[in-house]
Amino acid sequence: MSELPKTFDPAELEQRWYAHWEATGQFRPDRPGAEPWTIVNPPPNVTGSLHIGHALDNTLQDILTRHARLKGKDALWVVGTDHAGIATQMVVERQMGALTPPEKRTDFTREQFVEKVWAWKEESGGEITQQLRRLGCSMDWANERFTMDEGFSKAVLKVFVDLHKEGLLYRDKRLVNWDPGLGTAISDLEVETREIKGSFWHLRYPFEDGSGFIEVATTRPETMLADMAVAVNAADERYTHLVGKQVRLPITGRLIPIITDDHADPELGSGAVKITPGHDFNDFEVGKRAGMAAGTMLNMLDAKAQVVQVADGLIPDAFLGLTSVEARKAVVAQLKAEGFLIPHVDKDGAEHDAEPRTIQTPYGDRSGVVIEPWLTDQWYVDAATLAKPAIEAVRSGAIKLVPKTWEKTFFNWMENIQPWCVSRQLWWGHRIPAWFAEDGAVFVAMTEAEAQAQAGEGVALRQDNDVLDTWFSSALWPFATLGWDGSTPPSPLRGEGRGEGDASTGVALGNAGQPLSPTLSPEGERETLGGRYPNDVLISGFDILFFWDARMMMQGLHFMGDVPFKTLYLHGLVRAADGAKMSKSKGNVVNPLGLIDQYGADALRFFMAAMESQGRDIKMDEKRVEGYRNFATKLWNACRFAQGNGIGASKTLEAPRATLAVNKWIIAETIATVQAVDLALADLRFDGAANAVYQFVWSRFCDWYLELIKPVLGQMDAPATGADADETRAVAGWVIDQILVLLHPFMPFITEELWNAMGPRESNLIVAQWPMADARALDPAASQEIDWLIRLIGEVRAARTELNVAPGTRMPVHVRDAGPETLARLERQAGVIARLARIDLATGDAPAGGAVQVVVDEATFVLPLAGVIDLDAERARLTKGIEAAAKERDALAGRLGNPSFVERAKPEAVEKARADHAEKAAEAERLGAALARLG
Repeated sequence: MSELPKTFDPAELEQRWYAHWEATGQFRPDRPGAEPWTIVNPPPNVTGSLHIGHALDNTLQDILTRHARLKGKDALWVVGTDHAGIATQMVVERQMGALTPPEKRTDFTREQFVEKVWAWKEESGGEITQQLRRLGCSMDWANERFTMDEGFSKAVLKVFVDLHKEGLLYRDKRLVNWDPGLGTAISDLEVETREIKGSFWHLRYPFEDGSGFIEVATTRPETMLADMAVAVNAADERYTHLVGKQVRLPITGRLIPIITDDHADPELGSGAVKITPGHDFNDFEVGKRAGMAAGTMLNMLDAKAQVVQVADGLIPDAFLGLTSVEARKAVVAQLKAEGFLIPHVDKDGAEHDAEPRTIQTPYGDRSGVVIEPWLTDQWYVDAATLAKPAIEAVRSGAIKLVPKTWEKTFFNWMENIQPWCVSRQLWWGHRIPAWFAEDGAVFVAMTEAEAQAQAGEGVALRQDNDVLDTWFSSALWPFATLGWDGSTPPSPLRGEGRGEGDASTGVALGNAGQPLSPTLSPEGERETLGGRYPNDVLISGFDILFFWDARMMMQGLHFMGDVPFKTLYLHGLVRAADGAKMSKSKGNVVNPLGLIDQYGADALRFFMAAMESQGRDIKMDEKRVEGYRNFATKLWNACRFAQGNGIGASKTLEAPRATLAVNKWIIAETIATVQAVDLALADLRFDGAANAVYQFVWSRFCDWYLELIKPVLGQMDAPATGADADETRAVAGWVIDQILVLLHPFMPFITEELWNAMGPRESNLIVAQWPMADARALDPAASQEIDWLIRLIGEVRAARTELNVAPGTRMPVHVRDAGPETLARLERQAGVIARLARIDLATGDAPAGGAVQVVVDEATFVLPLAGVIDLDAERARLTKGIEAAAKERDALAGRLGNPSFVERAKPEAVEKARADHAEKAAEAERLGAALARLG
């Protein structure tokens, strides 16, 4: 047993223990014959750094991983990073631009630039993995993966080629979110919608025959240069007679038809809308319904969002080369000059070119420029076909969504899923394995040689310049990280990885450098990927349910024939203390590394777990993190007390034999806590598990048990001997062991330190054994007695505090109406009651006069107050306190009863008023009870 320092300092022990765990291979699965248990981490961007969302996500994963390891399972937490195509290319290009002289990507060949990115990755791309270590993540670093390592890349190409062969991946001309700043299509997740002050213009489109015009309204007048129709609702009687007629576009003079479509809302504006299929997602769908082929839809912008000539060549030269913003001004000016602009008349009768509107505008989250819906040729996956098995997997329960409330959202999105654009116009990433011949023929293959064989000798080929969306490769994460490369049957081994793995064979090595054996099912069949697929659970933020989780379901079911994970747990966001979403622009972002520096990783982790309630976001509360640091300190001091009283490591997993009621009681409380934690973790109730341990450690063990056993143990300078003391030391040591194991998934660092400090061990805590909830050790009578004792002491203490009795004052207590069992308990526990409640049992009836009465079960305990406090002064104090609390309570009730306040005030102000009202109501009730006790 090594003596614990007086002060708990998390920084030193966190660094020491993490280095020890990793160096000794404690994170690696190496339990032959044990049940495999597998989880994969959502791979963070290689450019990333730890943010508070990562801290939550990875804490929850680590809790489950450490718990599985303690339960004796062969736990594997797959770790790796995503190559993050856009983000990484931007970082490297930015660094190149800062050189003297500055360099541009286009100064180099594609191959030279990619080499620069790989060099950056090797030198600077591992920051977040070091930060995950600081959080305590017990990941299998020896087999760290990267979405562009050799084996993973082979799997990505195999999936692309196979999907293409099956007709589930194809090239098509459709609208995409186009980022003119980056020059690439981006996903919906990379689009940030902002509210900006914009305008709503009303335009006249004249009929071909000159008989009048139809009015349309738009927020983007510049796109009228590429209009292809005007749509009205078929049910709108104002326009029934016009359907099928032609209108002549202002400026260009092109004729376009008036068509019907439900997209036109008779209640909005004039009820007629201009249709520009090449530059609006809704209009694109209208155009398709109207029979317009994508190849005929006009595209008036180029990759830099500058105006280009359309197919018919009717856009005036003066507009060509203008940006979309410049074109808007020019188009509006010409429409106004030619009489096609309908002025907006405000409430004061003044005319303006347009009606002011707040416009929801899409921006690129990285480039910061306005996103253009752009018609272009891209590669698409038939997501609707792949989605069907995933939908059925969730409906059947093969994949369990937690919380279940997400199922409705999942089904709604999946049943209406659109084709998935998987190509990006970048240089960094998985280059698309497609080669084009001069005549436009496309050949998709794993290698250029295979593509050439398909095309035939002499056919000149050029490879597609695009790369794949990073979500395409990360969709393979649950199985490609484990060694799958498209071979049949899938390899049973854990994949090539880095570290000690044999990259040439894909065989992962155990701690001793020996290959891990393939796992056999109970029937003797070789299990998929060593029993690692399906993964047991996936932890994910709800915000990537469709971008990552659902796509893993699709690809896993299609290529592996089974679900990628059995359970999908979706957690909420970590928000600022006022409930607002964190953002750099608001200045409310919390740095988890700063919290770790200040309070320790264990405190931050416990906060995350204790606050993670299914279906709810977490409000950041630094005071709570500080409180959990205090909790760690309390546990530290409890173990120091134990050391000073001869209490050390337990030698048994089973509870020691106990005869004293207090020891029987704490054993029962421990078993109940183990059961509560087991049930909570089985249901993924992280808050329930954390709070069960917290309450047990703080209240039952530290505040009560250690106090109750002090008389048995004697003084620290004169420890007691004998059977009772030996039994108590054995029980206390056993309870501390159970606490440390239960707490380890949540607070791994302090628990490992205390585990090893309490005495010699056969292993580190990280690979110890989870407690057994053995009901045979329960003694209901003993538990009832100590529960009674705690209630009695607690009630007496509360009464003394309420009546301002000095803490050191001893008081006599007279007992009325006590039954035989209570009298027997009073006799057995007299010493403890006298010491902890500062009362002495008195005989006879209580003297007349003021007294406080405490009722516990059938007995009444009377504590005379004469000579202890000034009764009149105390009555006056309590009365005044009741009046003040009641006055504030009623004022708050009045405010909360005012609909104007509840509806108009900020939500946090209403919430604070409710909390204050509850506090004042409770205070008035408590003081009223104290006054009643005085008689």
